[in-house]
This record gives sequence, C-alpha cells and structure tokens, in this order.
Amino acid sequence: MNSSQPAHPDPKYQPGDPPGPESVGPEVILSPDVLRPQRLPPGQVRTRKWPVLHWGRVPHIPRDKWRLHITGLVHQELLLNWEEFLALPQTKVLADFHCVTRWSRLGNLWEGVQARVLLEKAGLRPEARFVVLEGYDDGWSTNVPLEEFLAPDVLLAHSHDGQPLEPEHGGPVRVVIPRLYAWKSAKWVRRIRLLAHDEPGYWERCGYHNHGDPWQEERFGP
Repeated sequence: MNSSQPAHPDPKYQPGDPPGPESVGPEVILSPDVLRPQRLPPGQVRTRKWPVLHWGRVPHIPRDKWRLHITGLVHQELLLNWEEFLALPQTKVLADFHCVTRWSRLGNLWEGVQARVLLEKAGLRPEARFVVLEGYDDGWSTNVPLEEFLAPDVLLAHSHDGQPLEPEHGGPVRVVIPRLYAWKSAKWVRRIRLLAHDEPGYWERCGYHNHGDPWQEERFGP
C-alpha cells in the first residue's frame, strides 16, 4: 500500500519547514533573512501559500512586447527587450518575502538579473542617490534608496521556485527587494529611474512608510 500523502493541489504550497540555506546549492545567493534563527519579523505570520495581493488591475504583457527602460542619472540610458534581458548574467536568490499586511512567505527561490548588473551596464552618475521603480500598471511607482537597490540579493526576477512568474505575481518581470516590505518589490516593472532626490511612490504618498524595513515595523509614515 502506498502510504505517501497526496500532492497538494497548489504547487506553491509549502507543506513543511520553510526552505533554508541547506535546500540550495552554493551558486545561490542567500538573502540575510534566511540566515536568522528567527525568520519572522515582528507582527508577521508565516503563510504556506503564495498569496496574490496588488493595487489595481493585472496587466498582461507578452514577452515579445515587454521592455525595460533605465533612465535618469546614468551615463547611458538603456532599453532592453526580453531576449536582451535574458542574455545578461542570470542569478538565483533564496529570500524571505514579507508583506506589509502581515503575512510572510519564507524560502522563496527567485531567478533573474541582479539590479546592480543592470545599473553597472547603464553606468551610474555620481550624483545618483535614489531609485524610482515604475510598473506597467497605470503609472504605479515606488521609491528605494540606491544603496538598498544595489544589494546583491536584489533582483529583477522572471522566475519563482523554478517556474516563470505568472501575471498575478508580477510576470513577466518584477523587482525583488527582500530586505524591505514586499510593496517595494514592484510588479510588472517597466522603468528604473535614477535620481539625485527622493521621490515617494504611490503607497508612500498614501501614508505608507518611505523606507519599509519589516524588522523595524516601518509600515506607515513618515
């Protein structure tokens, strides 16, 4: 008799302990949170599912129509198509993911292009201090300090747990900034703007914290 448990109908469901450093090979970058003995920030609860949460509509962008613009305080503005994006060095990151609405999904394996690789390709001008990320979803944006965006675990990701990102999760490409609340990880990214000054995005103008560190519970204001 086969005593094994039937597969869960949701392939993203995590039945046991969250994946940790031992679950991946040495080529995978480990985001610092996965090395903590206590991986849940204050006020967070682990979910075993892969929730869908976003503002507004879900844009459906065919890969052959997707473009990434890098503009602002760079030496060379870039416009990449899907094939050019995939031709760049690809990186995997194991990271936890903390939503400001208080759920956390632990042990996500992302794959994509490091943000620092893209900005190195464009060439940062010395006065650049902030990044504004813009999505395909009707002008939505969010802001990030440049030093946060250049962390080695920050990706423009096209895959999650070995599968291409579905539109409701930000596909074909979303930003992943594991050390900040998930609203900073812009879905459906289409533009990266480099600025000398800070420029709050949609949720920041609506009262969310300008920085968004989950370990400091920077949920709302200033």
